Amino acid sequence: MMASSLLRSLVSRSGSSNVGAALSTRNYSLVSSQISNHTAKWMQDTTKKSPMELINEIPPIKVEGRIVACGGDSNPALGHPIEFICLDLKEPAVCKYCGLRYVQAHHH
Repeated sequence: MMASSLLRSLVSRSGSSNVGAALSTRNYSLVSSQISNHTAKWMQDTTKKSPMELINEIPPIKVEGRIVACGGDSNPALGHPIEFICLDLKEPAVCKYCGLRYVQAHHH
């Protein structure tokens, strides 16, 4: 979203009205229908759990220290870009890519 706003402002400053008009009239209906169809696939069979339900069954992972690096999987080919997650809050921190939850293991 920020990138498209920046691009619009750069285009408007350069005076190129054709590119600016194309950006301002972009149609997101195709993307919306793709998301709806993809989501509907998981809603059809109520005997199977959705991906979010499956990931929520994994208990929060306890880690030492304040920061965890989540890669999604031990195999880099199956993982995602590394996300460094701060664990300063009491509630579990969630990886924005895979949904794994992490909490800080406290020593008392």
